[in-house]
Amino acid sequence: MTTRAESLADEARIAGFDDLLTVFTKGEKPKDRWRIGTEHEKFVFMQSDRHAPSYEEKGGIHALMIGLTKFGWEPVYEGGNIIALSGKDGGISLEPAGQFELSGAPLDNLHQTCAETARHLAQCKEIGDRLGIGFLGMGFWPDKTRAELPIMPKGRYEIMLRHMPRVGDLGLDMMLRTCTIQTNLDYASEADMVKKFRVSLALQPLATALFANSPFKEGKPNGYLSYRSHIWTDTDPHRTGMLPFVFEDGFGYQRYADYMLDVPMYFVYRDGKYIDAAGLSFRDFMAGELSVLPGETPTPSDWVDHLSTAFPEVRLKSFLEMRGADGGPWNKICALPAFWVGLLYDDAALDAAWDEVKHWTAEDHQRIRDQVPTLALATRGPRGRTFRELAGPILDIAHAGLSARKRLNASGDDETGFLDPLREIVASGKTPAETLLDRYNGAWGGDITRIYDEMAF
Repeated sequence: MTTRAESLADEARIAGFDDLLTVFTKGEKPKDRWRIGTEHEKFVFMQSDRHAPSYEEKGGIHALMIGLTKFGWEPVYEGGNIIALSGKDGGISLEPAGQFELSGAPLDNLHQTCAETARHLAQCKEIGDRLGIGFLGMGFWPDKTRAELPIMPKGRYEIMLRHMPRVGDLGLDMMLRTCTIQTNLDYASEADMVKKFRVSLALQPLATALFANSPFKEGKPNGYLSYRSHIWTDTDPHRTGMLPFVFEDGFGYQRYADYMLDVPMYFVYRDGKYIDAAGLSFRDFMAGELSVLPGETPTPSDWVDHLSTAFPEVRLKSFLEMRGADGGPWNKICALPAFWVGLLYDDAALDAAWDEVKHWTAEDHQRIRDQVPTLALATRGPRGRTFRELAGPILDIAHAGLSARKRLNASGDDETGFLDPLREIVASGKTPAETLLDRYNGAWGGDITRIYDEMAF
């Protein structure tokens, strides 16, 4: 989640609705400036007994953050606590229960993205080995209850933890027990944004299926292949979901801003502190009628903060965020941006992908989204094809898109090889979750602790 480093309350105030659109228009970039941002989260555990370390315990999360400064990362403080790190490879932040996130720098190609991920994981493992810490690549904690997990000292999380149970039954699980991989991509214009939004939103459930990696809960199978994806269906209906209006005529920046104005607020950040505004209206804020800040109107940074508090399957800020994938091992972190860059960053590929989904109805989108956490690749599209059958042509389109980019590494390889892990999943017909379930029911003999040996970075 977003980490705010400083208060910007002295900014110019938002004067009207058109000012809200500026964050989107400023995101427009010519194709030669399009970049790739990759984020991934991982669970942190102590190797001695596999408990999730607290922030303050000896050798815990704070010690891990301090250790990483050895590699040039600069601390970001909140209330005297290091709650993030910034550096040339982007930023490192803490999710609510200590899930460790790298928000990578905007990069030109996937070779750079994968090298960035490798550097980060090598640094984490070096400091982790010294502290007795390990890192687990999964979409949901396979064995931890909520009560067993610590809370990180970040003000926005205190507000969210109070608010989540008011609006859904699984919001606390989302905060405390999930990890994801995410890709952030650019657009050239409003029309380009709309087309990319529609294609990526329609195909987000396919990404969920290919990356499904959360079949366990508290030590046993949970009945889902992507339990993380299921959790989002009962987190907060006001700020999650498939956004059917994206596929309606006239969709663009204004319609998305209208949607966000209807998303209830979480907080306002002032003077280094988060002010609880959970459930209040940003429209009231714009009118100077926010009860917790009477007479005050929002700044552009308040609007950017608010944009970060909606969690649909695809999210618009000054770029598009693809949010459908479970956390996973190293090769999946490289595969997710390859999937989306291949589909969205080449015009012919984008057109071909749109041709695959443009006939899908709002009912199709919702049915698919509802089924994919359980069925994954067995989910059926509108024409009766399973997602396994659909995945082949979609990966062919992504392959063609990556090939057309002609981004080569020092050995002369293009970016298409990063799709190989997804090709293997489709060929086998088994998601990562199904492979893990086979091991759990077979070689592991029902012993979930074996997952720390086989899925740790």
